[in-house]
Amino acid sequence: MQKEKFLVVKVGGNVIDDESALKNFLQSFAAIPYKKILVHGGGKIATSIGEKLGIASNYINGRRITDDDTIDLVTMVYGGLINKKIIAALQTLQCNAIGVCGADGNLIPATKRPVVTDDFGWVGDIDSSKIPTTSWNLLLENNFIPVVASLTHDQQGHILNTNADTIAASVAIALSKVSDTQLIYCFEKDGILKDVGDERSVLSSLTFNQYQQLKSEGKLFAGILPKLENAFQTLQSGVSEIVIGNSSRLSDLVAGQSGTKILNG
Repeated sequence: MQKEKFLVVKVGGNVIDDESALKNFLQSFAAIPYKKILVHGGGKIATSIGEKLGIASNYINGRRITDDDTIDLVTMVYGGLINKKIIAALQTLQCNAIGVCGADGNLIPATKRPVVTDDFGWVGDIDSSKIPTTSWNLLLENNFIPVVASLTHDQQGHILNTNADTIAASVAIALSKVSDTQLIYCFEKDGILKDVGDERSVLSSLTFNQYQQLKSEGKLFAGILPKLENAFQTLQSGVSEIVIGNSSRLSDLVAGQSGTKILNG
């Protein structure tokens, strides 16, 4: 029996920050005919609101440190402001979205990242095998479209700030055990660029060996490296297809007619 197709889409911060780009993206997302899940972050908005509230943003190697004040901030911004605005917009498009984070229905249990050399605070790490696929299926089979804020929980009462790429990958891996799951990472570029200085140098596909070669040659933008590492690990864990590309071309990304397809090999 053929598995049903599920789609997990992660939309990046630069799209969330741009009202027009987000509106166009959500219109395309609502029109996708498959069962689907949307994952979002919102770091820049959290930083902006934090500045107004006197909560400074601190980072280690580009990763946000989530102290007590910051976890309250991102819970309000990701799980409240951004999530509910997206839900309201999707409802106008007859897309019956429901806003969740990892604590809702125990959808994404996680563990607080242990301190090795750096203490990132209330940051969560996910074991995809602990994600309850029956709970996700309950939402999807009843025609709800989950919109997931990038927050998890430790089952001890603490909300954890968790990378949205990681959440999308972990949910896709879990669902791949029961469905044919496609993962799409949407951001502001048309795909992975062979030459970071040339917007036209989009790779139609990228294997792990090609990735390693481009990385060793220093041809990849540093910010894309964690996303690609995540993508290759996800592909090896059972997700059928991963595409990275422009949010403005979501329907083409779903159809495999745009973006960069991540391949084994």
